[in-house]
Amino acid sequence: MPVSRLDVIYRKILLTKFFTKGWGNPENLIELFNFRKLVSNRNACYELLPKDYPVEIINAQRFSEFQILEGRLWTPFRMFLPSLLVPEIQQVYFQMILPLKWPSKDYRPLCIHLAGTGDHYFWRRRNFMAKPLLQAGIGSLILENPYYGTRKPQDQLRSSLHYVSDIFVMGGCLILETLALLNWCERIGFGPLGVSGISMGGHMASLAASNWPKPLVLVPCLSWSTASSVFTEGVMSESIDWDMLQKQLFSNKIYCDTLSKSCKIVDSPFACTLSRIPGLSLQKLTEVCQCGIAEYGLTSLLKQKCDVGYISPYEMMNLLDSTNCPAISYKHSSQNVKVESGEYSVLNLPIFNFSREITDMRKRDKEAIWFMRGMMDEFTHLKNFSVPYEPSLIIAVCAESDGYVPRVGISKLDEIWPGATIKYVDTGHVGAYIWHRKLFRFVSHEHNINTLNYFFSARVSLCLCSLINK
Repeated sequence: MPVSRLDVIYRKILLTKFFTKGWGNPENLIELFNFRKLVSNRNACYELLPKDYPVEIINAQRFSEFQILEGRLWTPFRMFLPSLLVPEIQQVYFQMILPLKWPSKDYRPLCIHLAGTGDHYFWRRRNFMAKPLLQAGIGSLILENPYYGTRKPQDQLRSSLHYVSDIFVMGGCLILETLALLNWCERIGFGPLGVSGISMGGHMASLAASNWPKPLVLVPCLSWSTASSVFTEGVMSESIDWDMLQKQLFSNKIYCDTLSKSCKIVDSPFACTLSRIPGLSLQKLTEVCQCGIAEYGLTSLLKQKCDVGYISPYEMMNLLDSTNCPAISYKHSSQNVKVESGEYSVLNLPIFNFSREITDMRKRDKEAIWFMRGMMDEFTHLKNFSVPYEPSLIIAVCAESDGYVPRVGISKLDEIWPGATIKYVDTGHVGAYIWHRKLFRFVSHEHNINTLNYFFSARVSLCLCSLINK
């Protein structure tokens, strides 16, 4: 399905730019790289925090039908990599919106809501998500993202993260903060528990849910299995200064040598819109490359990489440079390319028509783009994290024409998480938020009663998702 025009237009009128100061300190990226390997293992991550990690309620307001509690804690991330945290993001703030009377004495369901891009403070999630959920007898905990709202560094403009490393720090913080809050909620009697979020918040919710060793409802909205396509193929890729990132990439060997060799592109680079190769198999590659790959001695390399299932940005760029094959290099084109292989059979639509200026920049900065692909996959691809404890409690809702979160050639959520349910709305990313902003709520749902009886020993059903205006 073609990309939503609204997504393209909306992104073009926004002034927000991302990663305006570059990749971040390369030594910090190495520390984050090693820490990601630790937190991506559920058992190891769960043992990082004490079950009684301190959480403090600092204010309470009572209204006619609900109450709002305000709380805080120190981010657990500072226990492990304190030097990577600016002072503003170390204190974590949250709000709880709770019914005055719970429908049942046996359970108090609660959902943690993580923020999407640009969702500062609490009011948006409080009014569009938390208050409607009260009607179903479900409480909410709204967590303030690092680098947002009260946790935004003083020198940061709006949502414009300064460094690529900032989004990895944000993810690490949210994983541990959500884990601490889930422990706290369970300890004081809330449950069943759930985690949700829209766009970036949906993906952060997916990462956080992967480390909870018990049944957990997960509703990721308008996200997918990795953030790599968001920043390299989607409409947000136009908000990045690739020339500056390219210059920085080759200014330090830790970027272009150590990290570029260490991180991995998880999904086939030959199936996404960056490569324009109509097929993954060696036979298809040979047919498409007019110059042929055998004469460059690349057959063994490709076969090796296909066998292990990944390729590093360093190897990818060596491959592209060695072939000098027009079919592999990035092309500005409005033509549809049919991808046919044993692994993919989809219509490989161009994400959107880049301007000539952007196209020329992407051509000359291809090393930076592939490095971004590998780094984002390394830190955000769900294949690098544990499968949630009970995938049948997951319902993801995606936009068919999403220009922000491209899905062509990217691993499917229900393949990574067998048993999860994926629903689609017939619109784009922005349209889904505007016209379906009450898209998800937890409601009683009869068909899930047996599952929750098994996990919670009560005749209750916790809703996974319900589409509004459908």
